[in-house]
Amino acid sequence: MTAPLTPPPPPHDHSSHHRHRQTPLFAGAQAWGGSYGQDGPGMRTEVREAVVTAVGVTIAGALLGVAWWWLAPRVPLVGEAVDGSWVVYLKDTEGEQAIGVDGTFTLLALAFGALSAVLVFLLRRRGGVPLVVALGVGGLLGSLLAWRTGVWLGPGQDVIAHAKEVGKGVTFPAPLKLGAKGTLLAWPLAALLVHLGLTALFGPRDPEPYPQGPHPQGPYDGPGDPYGKPPRA
Repeated sequence: MTAPLTPPPPPHDHSSHHRHRQTPLFAGAQAWGGSYGQDGPGMRTEVREAVVTAVGVTIAGALLGVAWWWLAPRVPLVGEAVDGSWVVYLKDTEGEQAIGVDGTFTLLALAFGALSAVLVFLLRRRGGVPLVVALGVGGLLGSLLAWRTGVWLGPGQDVIAHAKEVGKGVTFPAPLKLGAKGTLLAWPLAALLVHLGLTALFGPRDPEPYPQGPHPQGPYDGPGDPYGKPPRA
């Protein structure tokens, strides 16, 4: 008689084991980063938002120009007729009105830069390189627009004609102009610095890639204790 053969053991199903080990990892990825493969709105959306930001900041430069024209001090001029030709000169040669014109533009540009940075941060807290570049470019273009708007709203550029119009020895205001063109950088610099500070203080933070759990408590009896404890006797 032939002895009965021992049936072979059933095959071990590894699929359930893999599923059991992979499920927590996938769940952790969902908990930390949302759906896999989504990191920000995408470059196309960021560029579109940056263009809108740059256009909006540039248009705000018209308001800066109006404020500069309204608040800047006037430089007094006087015209005289000498040998049949008109000569225009400063009425107060030691006056500081010309410096005040540049100073007024600088202070207003700093305020507009800080305000634009706050508004952009509140509307687009996520930030991004395109948005920061748009803020700086828009601030510079806004300063240029403000400069030209203030000059256009101010007194005429033809001072000789203005002197003839008002008459000999009559004081009239000089045209608005910027003596120091470096003041045009006040807006973009202020906007970038304020936005950088707001992002560093209140911007979103990236989550930790792996959660840090507490260290195991109690003695470890296994070999190769990671905490340097000798095995118990």
